[in-house]
Amino acid sequence: MRHLRAHRKLGRTSEHRMSMLRNMATSLINASDERIITTLPKAKELRPFVERVITLSRRARTLEGEDIVARALHLRRQAAVFFHAGNRQQSPSTGKRGGQRAPRTAGVAALKRLFDELGERYRDRPGGYTRIIKLGRRDGDNAELAIIELVGNPNEVASTSSKAKSAISGKKKTTKPSETKAAAGGRRGGKKADSTFEKEETTRARGKGEATLGETKDADKAGRGGSRSKKTESTAAEKDAD
Repeated sequence: MRHLRAHRKLGRTSEHRMSMLRNMATSLINASDERIITTLPKAKELRPFVERVITLSRRARTLEGEDIVARALHLRRQAAVFFHAGNRQQSPSTGKRGGQRAPRTAGVAALKRLFDELGERYRDRPGGYTRIIKLGRRDGDNAELAIIELVGNPNEVASTSSKAKSAISGKKKTTKPSETKAAAGGRRGGKKADSTFEKEETTRARGKGEATLGETKDADKAGRGGSRSKKTESTAAEKDAD
């Protein structure tokens, strides 16, 4: 039975494994698209690691009472354990007059973004802040790859908005051309004219034209016999003579 075997060792010592998870969590939070590609076992180990620290930032946004500042600071210090410490040259450089301030490490930047932005984003979300997407096997060592990303990342928001715009535009395209062009010209947008939206003057003119054309055709038929009519008349005259 697998008692007290809740996590994967990933072929590393405890110190190496924790350092790797801290680096991956920092990369995931600081990434512009809020996603990283790694192997599936690493992604499954990173998921609860990151979600614990996001829960701390979310809890800091929902504090109530008089000692909010002190409790928020305590939560921030608890979350700092999940990242690498800041630059050790930071404090000596600030004490020197005219000395340049050493740049902050990625862990400090991730902690700041975590409590400033992600805590507010997931304020009303009780868990499930990450998503794992399988990518298949990797060439070479045949390791199974996966994408781990934060829910509500910029790519997801952009795709959702584009789908909504396409749905709205699709609804507009389904309208009939006759409805849009009825008032303008009285004609349908297709190949055939729509008599329902035809103007009265056009209908009258078209009716008169058809009547005139019909009379002309009848007159032509009456006056034009052709070769067959001549043969028929000559045959009838011969029969009468006989």
